[in-house]
Amino acid sequence: MSYFNSVRTPLVKTIGFLKFNPSTYQVRHLDLHEYQSKQLMDKFGVNTQKWRVVKQANEATKAADELNAKELVVKAQVHAGGRGKGHFIETGFKGGVHLCKTGKEAERLCKEMLGKHLVTKQTTAEGTKVQSVMLAESVDPARELYLAIVMDRKYGGPVMIASPKGGVDIESVAEETPELIFKEPIDIIGGIKSEQSKRLAEKLGFTGEKVAIAQKQMENLYQLFIKCDATQVEVNPFAETTDGKIYAMDAKINFDDNASFRQKEIFAMRDFAEEDQREVEASKFGLNYIGLDGTIGCMVNGAGLAMATMDIIKLKGGTPANFLDVGGSASEEAVTEAFKIVTKDPRVKSILVNIFGGIMKCDIIASGIVNASKQIGLTIPLVVRLEGTNVQLGKQILEKSGLNIITANDLDDAAVKAVATLKN
Repeated sequence: MSYFNSVRTPLVKTIGFLKFNPSTYQVRHLDLHEYQSKQLMDKFGVNTQKWRVVKQANEATKAADELNAKELVVKAQVHAGGRGKGHFIETGFKGGVHLCKTGKEAERLCKEMLGKHLVTKQTTAEGTKVQSVMLAESVDPARELYLAIVMDRKYGGPVMIASPKGGVDIESVAEETPELIFKEPIDIIGGIKSEQSKRLAEKLGFTGEKVAIAQKQMENLYQLFIKCDATQVEVNPFAETTDGKIYAMDAKINFDDNASFRQKEIFAMRDFAEEDQREVEASKFGLNYIGLDGTIGCMVNGAGLAMATMDIIKLKGGTPANFLDVGGSASEEAVTEAFKIVTKDPRVKSILVNIFGGIMKCDIIASGIVNASKQIGLTIPLVVRLEGTNVQLGKQILEKSGLNIITANDLDDAAVKAVATLKN
């Protein structure tokens, strides 16, 4: 995740007493494979290396012949960084990124990667199954630069960001040498101006005729950003090669989920196999779910209340197993599905339901809890705290259910009781 995009992450790195590793916990948004990002950049006239994608190892030789490059880079396509230093579980083969010179070598490398699980610093210990591999011509960068366009609240619109120090974590550059970060706020109505792209091109060290070439690349990237309803286009590195060419060598592109109705072609690229299947299932019912690594499952209405619930569980000596916001107007069916999703996590040893009924009525939540418990044959402890609209009716439904449900008077009481169930 980009340093410049961190302000727009629904779960910040530190929430009260809880500390999150953003490389471990996913945030729901459309995430493209590297080759898909290149496909979009090609469409908008952004210079990328020639590339091909293969899903079967025996396709690699033909792909290499078509590229007709002196040297090829072979890259496993997964939604995780650190591929070059990763390893494959099944064989111990090291590295999801390799260089080679022939189609035969490329085919051998594809056999080592396809169908196997790649573990990197950003995946779980189980790794991610590689289902496609990209072959691209290898280029020799003389300079690695950084270029990004983000939607920035501070400026009320798009901002183009550039730095002469690319090819490394831009977070480190921003922290250690902030004077090397250059920004140009862009009028979203008028678009990027020539003097703005020229100013950034010169800040990046381009001279002579290369200034105009770099400007054109920046302007094409901005068109991609606007026309694709992106919230971030991050090119790292934005490179000038030893033979004087300018390439967008790698890109991270995020999109506005609210624009999915008019960006159907782009959102059809979503690779569900790369995502936590619980999050995918939750999204079908309008639920906001993020899996964590604790033992107390949480089901709450409202993001703020959900984070407060996780905080107090931690404060009382427990660890939350998930963030789950059922929203303010979920149906009984959605509540039932939420309950099922939480209990699918084998690490969950107890469940805490915390509902403050406003638009969401407590009796609907109670009915969903009872129905779900009966459907799945719940055997682990369940602690429920209800407050708000129809709270008495909700409590009656729980009491008459015949289920072993532990009720709580308030959030503090609920957290104490949930943690206590783990000690019994």
